[in-house]
Amino acid sequence: MTKPRQPASMLIKGGRLIDPAGNATGDFDVLLRDGRVAEIAARNKVRGDADEKFDARGLIVAPGFVDLHVHLREPGQSHKESIATGTAAAAAGGFTSVCPMPNTSPVNDSPEITAWIQEPARNAVVNVFPVAAATFGSEGERITDYRALQRAGAVAVTDDGHPILHEDVMRQALTAAAQAGLAVVQHAEDTRMTAGCSMHEGATSFRLGLRGMTAESEATIVERDARLAHQVSAHLHVAHVSTAAALKAIRRGRRSPTPAGRQQAGAPARARITCEVTPHHFTLIDENVGDYDTRFKMNPPLRSAADREALLVALGDGTIDAIATDHAPHSAYEKAVEFEMAPFGVIGFETALALAITRLHRERRLPLARIVELLSANPARIMKLRGRGTLARGSIADVAIFDPARRWTYDVSKSLSRSRNSPFDGWQLWGKVVATIVGGKIVFQA
Repeated sequence: MTKPRQPASMLIKGGRLIDPAGNATGDFDVLLRDGRVAEIAARNKVRGDADEKFDARGLIVAPGFVDLHVHLREPGQSHKESIATGTAAAAAGGFTSVCPMPNTSPVNDSPEITAWIQEPARNAVVNVFPVAAATFGSEGERITDYRALQRAGAVAVTDDGHPILHEDVMRQALTAAAQAGLAVVQHAEDTRMTAGCSMHEGATSFRLGLRGMTAESEATIVERDARLAHQVSAHLHVAHVSTAAALKAIRRGRRSPTPAGRQQAGAPARARITCEVTPHHFTLIDENVGDYDTRFKMNPPLRSAADREALLVALGDGTIDAIATDHAPHSAYEKAVEFEMAPFGVIGFETALALAITRLHRERRLPLARIVELLSANPARIMKLRGRGTLARGSIADVAIFDPARRWTYDVSKSLSRSRNSPFDGWQLWGKVVATIVGGKIVFQA
């Protein structure tokens, strides 16, 4: 890893540009100047001079990736991860912006904590855009001050890990978020149906003697929230969707009209429903838990092969809007316990792109442009991160440069994260990040 450096200008030369949001794909050179994209031109046709040149021959040049759903563990849980170590791992994965969830200690439910997370003293390597708590303490009872949180830098609200179960509270959250222009991110799980469950309900949970979470526990919350979003014309974002049933609920929700009186005849519904999927859910299934391997314990849990196939289809047909890692670091001693006692979660920054290229591009023939869209343009659009998710002229110079043809073996012991709880240790993968640039500054170089 390199130390960040800030040339006044940089020419990324000889690469293949993939920029779905900027409608630019082809052999282009990219000139960065003063933290912005100054020029894009055919190879050897850039007119401006540069202080530094980056040789991108044989590589893909893409907008920096945006991770909608991460856990950086600060404040309060720095034994698992710090903002500095987490964002360093993010940079190694091509991510230039991350959106940390509020389940910190204390919970990020105030402008003061939101601001603290973004302070330079945290030594973040990439851009940090906090997602604040939707209710005080993430207890699901009283909504927080969304306007104040937004002014402090929050880009969305959620009680991630603690779904908002009370319908009236969720309606209040959606209404207030719509007024502020924010999305409500919902962890879709009816915890009244999943108490004491540690994995997906299926043949594997039966064999292991573990209580399992049903697909219904996810789908019912999506159905309810989609209905409420239409009632108040809000933006609902469904986090880490994992089941075919939830995908069906999302598709139905997108077709539902806004109630009578809320729109003109023939006009489209103003409610917006988006969703994300994690690499571990489109790669693994519940059988991978094996004999109580806690590295494969996450929430939502790994689902059935049929659910995974539904996710893969939805990635191809456009139902799924974004890939998000749900990077959830835990210390080794926390995972080294009985399966039912272990915390949910896996790390994911450094394997996300490679899993997408390996599973989606090479095996499912999903175009690289679609993968870049899922990792950059769409997440930036969902969180309204203007100037990001594209390399159009004038946009912020956040860039991911990667080699889609490079084969490598993931060694979790070399991770830049403070934690090692990955189910992909030792996997051979395709696609490797070569460099990550944030605001025109190289923050990672392999």
